[in-house]
Amino acid sequence: MARSKNFILTGLCLLATLSTAWASRILIPMDDTQLNHLKSYGLTYWWLNQGGEANWVLNYRGGSFLFPHETSIEEACKLRGIRYEVISEADANALFSTVANPEVNMNAIKLLSAPKIAVYSPKTKQPWDDAVTLVLTYAEIPYDVVFDDEVLDGKLAEYDWLHLHHEDFTGQYGKFWASYSSAPWYQAEVAESEAMAAKHGYGSTRELKRAVAQHIRDFCLGGGFLFAMCSATDTYDIALAAQGTDVCESVFDGTPMDPLAQQKLDYNACFAFKDFRLETSPYVYEYSDIDVDPNARGVTEENDLFTLFEYSAKWDVIPSILCQNHTRTIQGFMGQTTAFRKELVRSDVLIMGENALLNEARYIHGEMGKGTFTFYGGHDPEDYQHLVGEPPTDLNLHPNSAGYRLILNNILFPSAQKEKQKT
Repeated sequence: MARSKNFILTGLCLLATLSTAWASRILIPMDDTQLNHLKSYGLTYWWLNQGGEANWVLNYRGGSFLFPHETSIEEACKLRGIRYEVISEADANALFSTVANPEVNMNAIKLLSAPKIAVYSPKTKQPWDDAVTLVLTYAEIPYDVVFDDEVLDGKLAEYDWLHLHHEDFTGQYGKFWASYSSAPWYQAEVAESEAMAAKHGYGSTRELKRAVAQHIRDFCLGGGFLFAMCSATDTYDIALAAQGTDVCESVFDGTPMDPLAQQKLDYNACFAFKDFRLETSPYVYEYSDIDVDPNARGVTEENDLFTLFEYSAKWDVIPSILCQNHTRTIQGFMGQTTAFRKELVRSDVLIMGENALLNEARYIHGEMGKGTFTFYGGHDPEDYQHLVGEPPTDLNLHPNSAGYRLILNNILFPSAQKEKQKT
């Protein structure tokens, strides 16, 4: 009987040893060998949304993802055209040992949950596209569309992450008046905005959008993650700085602009910018001097580039996460707000991507209360100059877009940051 028990115990120990030896992981490399970087983020989100766990190995082969070896993950990789490698548990442990070495600029961040995502956008069709919704759809990452009703009704508390894109929080309807005031889509936008303002008891779109901007500020103060691109970056700060001041000419709101609007700006209310000067003419397609002058940049599409900074993955975890990529040099792209003048970026805001020769900041990050914000200049990372009415970018043609990867780093950032806060 004793011999039988010993045999069973020996067999169990051997089985456990063999199980450990045979255990393996799935590694999704994010370097130049990856066939589809963008869908790799979507697969990671999908796995987290299923209740699974993953590791984001910062600065290892472009910021790779490591999963348990599950058949469903392999099948999902094959379905999405994602290159993956099956590695042994011993190899995974060796990788973790390397990452833990204080002399190695790597880190392994555990991802435990999928953030709930909202995109601030009108419910009606607009004659331009949003890079974030394009890449979320392509990567198969779910999101909800919210607009003024949801924001003013306090619905942002239901989300972890909020995106703003080609939006105008100053109430000047994108400064399209000079070129498109007779266009049906422009007139429809004005009518819709004025009706929304009246519905919520505001006398103008300017007042409505300022109230929306304040609710978004409160979302961040409470711990929300804000990501903005193009004109949503500078117009957001202008709206906060303007407080109750009328910064719009009468063609936009029917009342004259306050002649002291510039002097009344409160830069302390801004997230990212300081000391900017307003562009008050309705004939000029700019809101302020935050945005660089597109006619004075002296670059072409071929040499319009910006560079990501490299950070310590162990000590500067947040910017390291946000800058994970398979290249440090990113192709530039234009927008109504293309890039930010570095001298107008607040000193407490981190510039993560820049064109040093032009003194431009392209990709910036900061904290606001318990939350954070990231501002990214330009409209579409794979369309150098996206014009009104042009067809949307087909991301099937750009599965390895380094510019779009920066957007998706921000999508997974809340999961990594929440885990960091727990530990």
